[in-house]
Amino acid sequence: MRRTRILTAVLALAAGLLSGAPTALAADPPSPKITADTYTWKNARIDGGGFVPGIVFNRTEKNLAYARTDIGGAYRWQEASKTWTPLLDSVGWEDWGHTGVVSLASDSVDPNKVYAAVGTYTNSWDPKNGAVMRSSNRGASWQKANLPFKLGGNMPGRGMGERLAVDPNRNSVLYLGAPSGKGLWRSTDSGVTWSQVSNFPNVGNYAQDPSDTSGYASDNQGIVWVTFDESTGTSGSATKTIYVGVADKDNAVYRSTDAGATWQRLAGQPTGYLAHKGVLDAKNGHLYLAYSDKGGPYDGGKGQLWRYATGTGAWTNISPVAEADTFYGFSGLTVDRQKPGTVMATAYSAWWPDTQIFRSTDSGATWTKAWDYTSYPNRENRYTMDVSSSPWLTWGANPQPPEQTPKLGWMTEALEIDPFNSNRMMYGTGATIYGTENLTNWDNGGKFAVKPMVQGLEETAVNDLASAPSGAPLLSALGDIGGFRHTDLTKVPSMMFTQPNFTTTTSLDFAESNPNTVVRVGNLDSGPHISFSTDNGANWFAGTDPSGVSGGGTVAAAADGSRFVWSPQGAGVHHTTGFGTSWQASGGIPSGAIVESDRVDPKTFYGFKSGKFYVSTDGGATFKESPATGLPGGDSVRFKALPGGKGDVWLAGGASDGAYGLWHSTDGGTSFTKLSNVEQADTIGFGKASPGASYQTLYTSAKIGGVRGIFRSTDKGASWTRINDDAHQWGWTGAAITGDPRVYGRVYVATNGRGVIYGDSSDGGTTGPGPGPDPAGACKVTYKVTSQWSGGFQADVQVTNTGTTPWNGWSLAWSFTDGQKLTQAWNAEAAQSGSTVTAKNVGWNAGVAAGSSVSFGFTANASGTNTKPTAFKLGDQSCTVA
Repeated sequence: MRRTRILTAVLALAAGLLSGAPTALAADPPSPKITADTYTWKNARIDGGGFVPGIVFNRTEKNLAYARTDIGGAYRWQEASKTWTPLLDSVGWEDWGHTGVVSLASDSVDPNKVYAAVGTYTNSWDPKNGAVMRSSNRGASWQKANLPFKLGGNMPGRGMGERLAVDPNRNSVLYLGAPSGKGLWRSTDSGVTWSQVSNFPNVGNYAQDPSDTSGYASDNQGIVWVTFDESTGTSGSATKTIYVGVADKDNAVYRSTDAGATWQRLAGQPTGYLAHKGVLDAKNGHLYLAYSDKGGPYDGGKGQLWRYATGTGAWTNISPVAEADTFYGFSGLTVDRQKPGTVMATAYSAWWPDTQIFRSTDSGATWTKAWDYTSYPNRENRYTMDVSSSPWLTWGANPQPPEQTPKLGWMTEALEIDPFNSNRMMYGTGATIYGTENLTNWDNGGKFAVKPMVQGLEETAVNDLASAPSGAPLLSALGDIGGFRHTDLTKVPSMMFTQPNFTTTTSLDFAESNPNTVVRVGNLDSGPHISFSTDNGANWFAGTDPSGVSGGGTVAAAADGSRFVWSPQGAGVHHTTGFGTSWQASGGIPSGAIVESDRVDPKTFYGFKSGKFYVSTDGGATFKESPATGLPGGDSVRFKALPGGKGDVWLAGGASDGAYGLWHSTDGGTSFTKLSNVEQADTIGFGKASPGASYQTLYTSAKIGGVRGIFRSTDKGASWTRINDDAHQWGWTGAAITGDPRVYGRVYVATNGRGVIYGDSSDGGTTGPGPGPDPAGACKVTYKVTSQWSGGFQADVQVTNTGTTPWNGWSLAWSFTDGQKLTQAWNAEAAQSGSTVTAKNVGWNAGVAAGSSVSFGFTANASGTNTKPTAFKLGDQSCTVA
């Protein structure tokens, strides 16, 4: 469930999230041989899986909408396909915290512009300050303004908002509400620079738990929303009236009537609550406010709804139920811009039996509910639900009334009626985005149809991955929703792992020579923390815990599935034969060690703890400490044994203040050799060998040649190919990686909030550019416009070396015929002179082997026709155009 979201992130941090800073080296290592390959990246479809705290519709352009997630970036709605497109995949390793989005703002004056306030934690877990990202092409590319304070996309109170707002009359003016006592901030140059509004009188004072020493629940939630009254300004002039919500139960709402020059506490306002949202109906002069006694998104036991008359200053309590009858707070809040007297709100914190949605068509005078009791515990719904596109949303549950499955939702802090379509509403939950396209049936006695509207938005935090030589191509261990067995990567699985249904799966493994045998471990409020499958993860049965187990930890299956070794939280390492009905403590290995199995010898298991490697040759009964030295001193380590190679072990990990990199052992861990050409590495995985090679392909999330990325080696690490690019980085990718043993080049990458990413290669298996001349010979170009909007477009260009000699640098030129003007490029150095564009390699992708490809992308301005180039030259050579 979404209640464990923070635990997933904290575990990820403890596993090495903070180790992405450059390593201090005593001497420069030998220059690694690095090439580049063109990959196609997609998500293994789960559809959703995380909390969506904000949905934002543009007020002046139809079908333009955005969604924000707490740790997984931002998305733009694609009306034609009814899907979401990710916008922040370019966030890199060192800026991983900028995948947490605390607020979004879409410019109603210039719909091409969108802004995102990013930063995941305000305490020490995130070492970097927050930023405001700005885009003039709807999120296709971004520029960043760094802030002198942190933002909390995954902090308490993240469902309040929106904290970021664009002046609807003078769109160069933006406001941002800051947490941690940092106050209200303003930009007057479209988000390029920011300064504090020094005369704003209240920085907030509410914290979820002031006694929390971690700084997570004790942070002041600060300024939580900004709302403009667009009727008090004219085009080009700053809006005069601005409302600001503050996390202060006695002083929750402030107003300026002189464009921010002065501010006053709104007189007569209710006290004792936090105002989660403030939504203005300028036509009728009503400011609606949703109040809760807590900041959310998990807590909230009492609440009220109020209406403020902007003309008279009158306050009216319009709560749909009496305060005494609430066991929840209100947060989700929206008005129908086509019919402004229609307002809706959610009981966001009603976990049981279900969330509630309220609707009024008379400005809050009277209300109806999405569901109500007939005679308890029976209920009647005004809606129907169809989750066939995401069938796991039932959780495989069979609850007793009044609870139903699937639930209408929980953590429902995002609620928006399409400003151009009264029939369309979307709302976010702790697991998905739901929506309807016949909402007005609510008012005529019919039922409105609710279904997931989440395809393309992938928000799971991934802890472990496995790809077996037979059976399903992918098994995943996920935070909050357990994990899945993917038999088809392009389809949503029918159900997550059940029996039991872990809140978070921490580790899984299969028997290498018997892949039908699978084991997984995880966290659960009550019940066993281990489960087994004998049909490759299709069905499961619970095992029995040793005494003292409090969490999943790590688990390893013997090569033949005859036995298992488990290192759970709360208890030491244990081993068992069979399926975990009787466990015995393992000797010689410390509690909390990471455990893995040899993939050939069923009695050999390995462990690692605090810089020491451990080996068992008696099925996990006893371990011996290896004499190996020089390994990473902490526990930010992941290691795996090579399938088909007894005693062949690879270990990745470390930290910037000590040993950090990739190590290899061929003697079962007795000794390890550090690869000198890998500066940092955090994961290691194996996949099918390249054509003509006998050793399996290596994959790692690493820093090699000064570049952070996802890398592949087909020659035991002697040379490396970066297979992602700057547009596909996904923040932190340090939890797990694995290749596919059946498909050469396919790799599965774990992200912390963007789900399971998988990539397929265009490389047929050739590696290493070797020495060679400047580009010459045959070449092929594929030019594809990937996104187009009023005034601009984005394109991807792939260049293939179809000759017989490698390139050690390349320069591609073409001409635009319709006045297009280059604005930005990535993975290439690009410039334009007149109509001619020249794109040259950057350092890491200069080498392109014969038969391989390299790709780059760019954005450009365009008005009217946007004819694709028909001729490309690589140096003096004309290229074939695909």
